[in-house]
Amino acid sequence: MDDLTLSENAEEILAHLWVAAEQQSPPEQAAEISREGWDAALAELTAAGLTEQGAGAVSLTDSGKAEGASIVRRERLAERLLTDVLELAEGEMEETACKFEHLLRRGLDDEICTLLGHPRFCPHGSPIPPGECCRARARAPAKVISALADLPPGQSGVVAYVHGRRQELMQRMLAMGVIPGAPIALVQTAPSYVFQLGHGLVAVDRETAQDIYVRITERPSPVARKAGWLPGRFRRLGLGPRRRGR
Repeated sequence: MDDLTLSENAEEILAHLWVAAEQQSPPEQAAEISREGWDAALAELTAAGLTEQGAGAVSLTDSGKAEGASIVRRERLAERLLTDVLELAEGEMEETACKFEHLLRRGLDDEICTLLGHPRFCPHGSPIPPGECCRARARAPAKVISALADLPPGQSGVVAYVHGRRQELMQRMLAMGVIPGAPIALVQTAPSYVFQLGHGLVAVDRETAQDIYVRITERPSPVARKAGWLPGRFRRLGLGPRRRGR
């Protein structure tokens, strides 16, 4: 359905229905869409073969599930991009992410996903539906955000964020100073992941290294393989704002 063009309301409702199915909760009418707009958009979706109605309920067809996942994927990638790269404040995020989502058409969303290091969750903790690039684990030399576990030894940058699915991890990382903006460099990957943080070395397991995301600022340096190596001058990547969460 690459040539499918939907109205903004239709896309909003399709994503709304997809998220309701994801959360296994009954869909309710989106507050920002009028009853008239809701009915018109549902008729549009039904005509496109994306939804079907029966017994007073609306459900997604297989095509609707795929299209809904694509819309939600673009929106959550937009949130990740606006937060981690453009550093948009939370209060500015929702409306900007919603508008930006419409620009991430198929193909471009995979480029952004690869650039960000194939993030698995949006800033609000909701999973990002994987794309073909995630399944192929595409790698881009210009990647800006990456999980610490996917970096080569010697790669340096600054902490972009720590995925908050484990509260104890968040508390431990905070106590160690692993916070957004902190300079960080990967020293080694075996037998454990060792990274430079300030003037000290920290060792973590792979699961933890997968939850620490780094904004890359310098290319790998071979001297970083030596224990005790201190990264050179860190250059902060400046790119600017973001919001919204399904």
